[in-house]
Amino acid sequence: MLRATIGAALSLAFVVIAMPAAAEPIAVRYTEGITRGFPVLRSMGGEKLAQGELTQVPRGDVVESRLVFRFKDGSVYDERLTFSQRDVFTLQSYHIVQQGPSFPEAIDARVDRKTGRYEVRYRSDEDSPEETLKGSFDMPGDVYNGLLSTLMKNMPAATPATVQIIAFTPKPRLVKMLLKPTVEDPMSVNDAAVIATRFLVRPQLGMFASLLIADIPDVKCWIAGGDAPAFLRFEGPLYFMGPIWRIDWS
Repeated sequence: MLRATIGAALSLAFVVIAMPAAAEPIAVRYTEGITRGFPVLRSMGGEKLAQGELTQVPRGDVVESRLVFRFKDGSVYDERLTFSQRDVFTLQSYHIVQQGPSFPEAIDARVDRKTGRYEVRYRSDEDSPEETLKGSFDMPGDVYNGLLSTLMKNMPAATPATVQIIAFTPKPRLVKMLLKPTVEDPMSVNDAAVIATRFLVRPQLGMFASLLIADIPDVKCWIAGGDAPAFLRFEGPLYFMGPIWRIDWS
């Protein structure tokens, strides 16, 4: 049920485009419950880069979630969020920390729906001073940082959806994202054969795509369907123009 990494994985990848809101909140078909898991971050060659821990605790209709990856080189990826799941999924608060040699930039950013405020601490490199930005930010109902794989588990079969994420540039901006189911892939999970739906996650950049000097790689997620949908794998960069990494449970 890993969802948390995907929102931040994309949030720094599209740092200059702000798109108008037009998407809709995603209806709850499967509620999230108590979860504790230990995902692994690997290179595409299979080298283990970081050990992760995911904890998720529901309190009534509100769920608190935290995902931490601790890298071998001392880097840390720490993502916390709260969301409600009454009728539709609604992100309530979000906090992301990325620091250490695995990340070219250090960022500590948070945003809160109740207060309507954001705060970002940012350092472009080790030799640069830290910047702090604060201000107001109105979170639309279809903003889903850290929740993209949860949405995929709840989307009707073969039906794409467009939602938004907050990209910290370092000032927060909205980016529209297309979640598109494509094909079914056979997979092996701890020697068990599983059929999973492969999703592609793509920014909707429109005419601005031609301004990019390099193609943005597709982010891929695999979701097992059935009565209890589950996240199986993620492949994509964790930061802008970063290497393609893989997250799974084995």
